Amino acid sequence: MTRSFILLDMENVMLEKRKYQIIFDYLKEGIQTKKYGVDSYLPSENEICNQFKTTRTTVRKALDELQKDGFITKEQGKGSKVLERRKSLGLLTVKGFSQAVDHKVKTVLLKRPSEQQWDPSISFDLTSDEEESKCIYFQRLRYLDDQPVMLENNWYAANALEPMKANEFVDGSFFKTLSQKYLIEIMGSEQELRAELANEYISDNLGIKQGAPVLHISVRFKTSKADLNLYSEIYCNTAMVPIRNSYFL
Repeated sequence: MTRSFILLDMENVMLEKRKYQIIFDYLKEGIQTKKYGVDSYLPSENEICNQFKTTRTTVRKALDELQKDGFITKEQGKGSKVLERRKSLGLLTVKGFSQAVDHKVKTVLLKRPSEQQWDPSISFDLTSDEEESKCIYFQRLRYLDDQPVMLENNWYAANALEPMKANEFVDGSFFKTLSQKYLIEIMGSEQELRAELANEYISDNLGIKQGAPVLHISVRFKTSKADLNLYSEIYCNTAMVPIRNSYFL
């Protein structure tokens, strides 16, 4: 085989690789922005082939990656069905707070996202890039049936993502906002759980006696954006309602 044929073959391989990535990104964005809603079906393989003028092999590669990442499931004779994202994160699960409980829920933003210095109360070590950056901090209080049950403190690096405005949160959810507005997905987490006694600030917000036991959950969420982690310190009043194996930010 001559050098020119080898170079041409390599170029074709690279073109197909880029095309598979283009298809993957296009369909993923369609799912994230709700163009393809939960329980709906993506266009057929033939339709995608025609749209991108490519082969079934390339299209199937893109669909396989979407299935591996938990965006779709393939149903025999029906096609690729869009899934609700409920990816397991150790003890906890990425799932809508309102879906994780069988009560009327409400989220109140106590402190709007603002730029400040990192808080030493964060349980996990920061990366070197994060240490060189300021952070964006926001605090929220979660209610079930008008009773406060969860106080959240949240931080992420200011150089990794711009501050969000209060009215930007989709359904009060940080994760949904990341996915639908920034096309960033939660990919995993590290967690620590411990029992503590409520201090005055926690007791005032959760409506419990100072010194009452609370569950303190520390989480570092990793995202599909390499330099973006979300750090959360969460205080839960489990006396009124137990914490299930689902949590959503």
